[in-house]
Amino acid sequence: MVEFSIVASVFLMALFAVIEFGRALWTHNALTDAARRATRYAINQPASTPPGVRTTGTDVGPSITAIKNVAVYGDPAGGTQPLLPGLTTANIVVEYQRFGLGEGTVAVTVQNYQFQFALPFTGTTITMPAYRSTLVAENAGVMP
Repeated sequence: MVEFSIVASVFLMALFAVIEFGRALWTHNALTDAARRATRYAINQPASTPPGVRTTGTDVGPSITAIKNVAVYGDPAGGTQPLLPGLTTANIVVEYQRFGLGEGTVAVTVQNYQFQFALPFTGTTITMPAYRSTLVAENAGVMP
């Protein structure tokens, strides 16, 4: 019994560590994908009105909300269930730099996401790093 309890505790600890590492890796990939998806949407649905007008800054129009919704919910209209637990639009930063017809960039950053461990008796969280995706305006497929 003593040997079994020692071996079982080591085995279960290793098993839980592998499961948690898998969850953390899945979360990392999901946050990276959310930033990429939102950047692709932002490059094709620019925040400037009318199209082609140079845009610079982070809060440049109502479509910023739609871009953030794409990152969080996967839908520009928003939703009730985020793609990741605890992910909100407050975690998303959208930046346009000299964005216009055929020039400039757009970047979407997912930041300050808190990853919650599911290990028994720990209940700790870690802050995931910032995930940034940047595309140039040429990716929109519009020729100047």
